[in-house]
Amino acid sequence: MTTGYTFEQLEVGLSASRGRTVTEADVVAFAGMSGDYNPMHVDEEFASSTRFQGRIGHGMFTASLLSAVLGMDLPGPGAIYVHQTLHFKAPVRIGDTVTARVVVRELKTHKHMVVFDTTCLVRGAPVLTGEAVMMVPPRETAPAV
Repeated sequence: MTTGYTFEQLEVGLSASRGRTVTEADVVAFAGMSGDYNPMHVDEEFASSTRFQGRIGHGMFTASLLSAVLGMDLPGPGAIYVHQTLHFKAPVRIGDTVTARVVVRELKTHKHMVVFDTTCLVRGAPVLTGEAVMMVPPRETAPAV
């Protein structure tokens, strides 16, 4: 089991990333889970007639890849999401490999909060940018002797 970082183990510039290729099954499953059956995601005929000229993945699915990095890698298990901003820059299509990356930008010692720059890339180009704030547990103090 991954234990995650304590607040004291983090430093500005520390980063982590994960990649995932978006599949047809991902889009269908996310539509079912979220209830978002927008034809931009699920209807090729409709989506082909739009400016995107075909289906695109759900933006929130792309954003959820950041949650995987933050929840499992950096800072990892035990940390709690407090805030996230998202700026969608370009569509993600079925077959695209998305790399979700987080970088520690700021440590707020008095609250054990960490600010991360968040980015999702496809072929090296940003498709999503933003900022996440996480509450990260401090190192447990030694019991009094």
